Amino acid sequence: MKICLVATFPPSGRQLNEYAFHIARELRRHPEVELTILADELTEYAFATDQNGCPLPVDSQTELPGFNVVRCWKFGSAANPIHLLKTIRKLKPDVVWYNLVFSSFATPANPFAAFAGLSTPALTRAAGFYTHITLHHIIEHVDFAAAGVRQEKLFRLGTDLITRALLAANSVSVLLPGYHRTLTTKYSAHNVLLGTHGTFATVPTPPDFTKRGNPDKRILAIGHWGTYKRLETLMEAFPRVLEKVPNARLIVAGANHHTKTGYWESIRAAQPSHLPIEFRGYVSEEDIPELYRTTSIVVMPYDSATGSSGPAHQACEYGVPIVCADIADFRGMAANENMAILFHKAGDANQLAEKLVAILQSPELERQMAEQNFAAGAEMTMSNVVANYLRWFELNRHKKVLSRIRSFSELDCSSPNAEASPRRNAPMREKQNPLRSFEPGRHYTDVDKFAGSFADEGTAASENR
Repeated sequence: MKICLVATFPPSGRQLNEYAFHIARELRRHPEVELTILADELTEYAFATDQNGCPLPVDSQTELPGFNVVRCWKFGSAANPIHLLKTIRKLKPDVVWYNLVFSSFATPANPFAAFAGLSTPALTRAAGFYTHITLHHIIEHVDFAAAGVRQEKLFRLGTDLITRALLAANSVSVLLPGYHRTLTTKYSAHNVLLGTHGTFATVPTPPDFTKRGNPDKRILAIGHWGTYKRLETLMEAFPRVLEKVPNARLIVAGANHHTKTGYWESIRAAQPSHLPIEFRGYVSEEDIPELYRTTSIVVMPYDSATGSSGPAHQACEYGVPIVCADIADFRGMAANENMAILFHKAGDANQLAEKLVAILQSPELERQMAEQNFAAGAEMTMSNVVANYLRWFELNRHKKVLSRIRSFSELDCSSPNAEASPRRNAPMREKQNPLRSFEPGRHYTDVDKFAGSFADEGTAASENR
């Protein structure tokens, strides 16, 4: 199966590049998959800085070994559909898989380029290629005020059109139940699937508690900072945590949001020098495991959310308790994926400090939450997530073949020379369609259950493997 994955990809510093890396790494494990990554051109990333606040040098970074990467589109360019379609036609893939947020191709400051880029999946399908989108957020669930978007009414009108353009793909997967409900009710979409974000470890490793609280209890905040992911509430809460837990230490990691260059550096400059706060800047992929393994709590003190949380899923991967703002998306994520999370009122520094202290002062609670999150993470590894996607792509390929057979059979039987054979002229039975029993709203986290759901009535799923 030839797959083109359209995504930002390391060493790009843009949104979702890490997620695309883990998808691609897992796809590479499947010998039947021939993967080409259609990635963004590398540019200067003033928003992605190291621990000294210096922009990451692009010229010193090389392509990751073992991946076939074609950098054929550019952030902010209105010509992206032309370049992408030209490359896709040349490669002739079986599947074109887009990994997207609404700002993947451009920011709201350049709406024409953003609209052009987000229309590309529909154009790809119109060109005859099977097109799937993993859509990490939808605009209806975004707090525009928290995200700093102006002219909200006009922007919502435009994004309504963009959403309809995205839904013109063959299929779209979202990662939260609320997103699925919105797309199926507001837009009457019938091609929306409910998936899961997934954790990134191929083989989960249980948490080693000897690495935590030894000697300090580390609180980790990691993300792309400056819009709805902000640090002011956490900076206000942390001194109150220190009053109760003197050996607490705060680590702030990650890049600025690409529209908020210099944000975390300004937060660092405002903090008293005696506080045990470490600003790491952008953390490379190879340094992520040790960062999480030595962390006692992952904190997400956001003002709002725009989808399922990557840091929360990595906390589950490494078995780390989570404290986060009480936001509807996160409530749904926790309930849907059985995560152990303590919630605080968004913007309430006192309540945030109380939740952090409650975990740090109770080894039993910390261990219980860590073990529950690890158990949740073990059920949604990226290997399962990608296997589900591949199963879906394969079933759609079979559906296409069956459709061609049906068309050929009908054409052949309508010929004046066709034999009047009951077997030859009998219509194909409905149960021969392997997609008949697919439930678009069902949440698949296990590939065997996923495959089994497509079995015909009266036929054991094991017979289809």
